[in-house]
Amino acid sequence: MIKTEFGIIEQIDPAKDYSSYEPETYHCISIADDIYIDDWWDQLCLMKTYFNDLKRPATALARYGVTLIPPESLPQFQDIVLRDKRLNHDDNLVLLADKIQEAIDGHKFMIHYGV
Repeated sequence: MIKTEFGIIEQIDPAKDYSSYEPETYHCISIADDIYIDDWWDQLCLMKTYFNDLKRPATALARYGVTLIPPESLPQFQDIVLRDKRLNHDDNLVLLADKIQEAIDGHKFMIHYGV
């Protein structure tokens, strides 16, 4: 399994470069990149994101880097995860759905670490 990780940024710093690998800081959970992200790619390409910092607007996820997912994109991301039929068979996918909901409820950014 090639893992990709997702966490929540408690307070976004508009001037910070988030490119350092700090999964413990953001209480990241992981899912299998090679199983899920490829299948979701077309939908993820429609999602507004940022790469490394808020000065680099993008779409989708940085497969080999760091992505910041803004609060306004989280419902779209949550929908992608919840529509995946494998949700009923993968506890990590359930944890990701819960983490997205937590970020939505707190109006927080999520961080993604690619492979």
